[in-house]
Amino acid sequence: MSEQSGQKNHFKVFIIGSGPAGLTAAIYTARAGLNPVIFEGMQPGGQLTITTEVENYPGFENGIDGPVLMDVMRKQAQRFGAQSFYKEITEVDFSKRPFKLKSYEEEYTADSIIISTGASAKLLGLESESKYMGYGVSACATCDGFFFKGLKVIVVGGGDTAMEEANFLTKFASEVTIIHRRDEFRASKIMYERALKNPKIKFLTNKVITEVLGKEEGGRKSMTGVMLKDTKTGSVTEFAADGLFIGIGHQPNTGLFKGLLDMDETGYLKVKPGSTYTNIEGVFAAGDVADKTYRQAVTAAGTGCMAALDTERWLEAQE
Repeated sequence: MSEQSGQKNHFKVFIIGSGPAGLTAAIYTARAGLNPVIFEGMQPGGQLTITTEVENYPGFENGIDGPVLMDVMRKQAQRFGAQSFYKEITEVDFSKRPFKLKSYEEEYTADSIIISTGASAKLLGLESESKYMGYGVSACATCDGFFFKGLKVIVVGGGDTAMEEANFLTKFASEVTIIHRRDEFRASKIMYERALKNPKIKFLTNKVITEVLGKEEGGRKSMTGVMLKDTKTGSVTEFAADGLFIGIGHQPNTGLFKGLLDMDETGYLKVKPGSTYTNIEGVFAAGDVADKTYRQAVTAAGTGCMAALDTERWLEAQE
């Protein structure tokens, strides 16, 4: 393939990111005998590692813990020869092949690259929020809404994400309160009106959450409510709720590729329709990093499979 193929730090398939997309891509490319390497980065296993129970991933009728599911996928990829490195890629050079990559001081080269760095839910940044993440606090209504049957929940945010999450949660929760820091909403008119017409949805405006409240009983944590600060008067009140959904949007983890790969205004990678090809030959994108619509573990895994097949066929064509 290239004069560097014999080098120790050269790989045929280089996967950046390790959620369902990256690990599925690893399973497929490993089975194809391409000996992929997965750079798992700062959050091995991706967003699913902060989800306590996954009930909607096919094949697990009783559900499975997010971190356990990722571990099973990782072992499956390793069984076929994939290698996992728990390192972060800090620099990439896509100007010529083999591609060059750096993890701080270490240098690597690759014939092909699959980017599956995912997206991160934007969070409020409170210490108490991370303490109760997965124990009442969630950033994904479609993942966790089911666990709040007949309970009172809060959605924080003022855009389409918040309205969508709130509407979805009314299928399960007895009451959904949208909390927003202003009294105007960024959401599209149609989404806002749909939420407004829903009898289960209430609105609390000009309020910010300053703390997530909770309790621990028998080693089990659970959220009990939030502290709210009025943005106009500064007064602080306690608000009881069983769940808090952060609906302030997602940020794709694409900072590393700015100016190199085509992306939309939010930073999601653009792929050629019906494929995982980016604008650079030999560089493919899978999972939430290129998907702002579905953002599910199963759709990420599906595009991970597509990226692996695209990569395998592309490498064959180069030879």
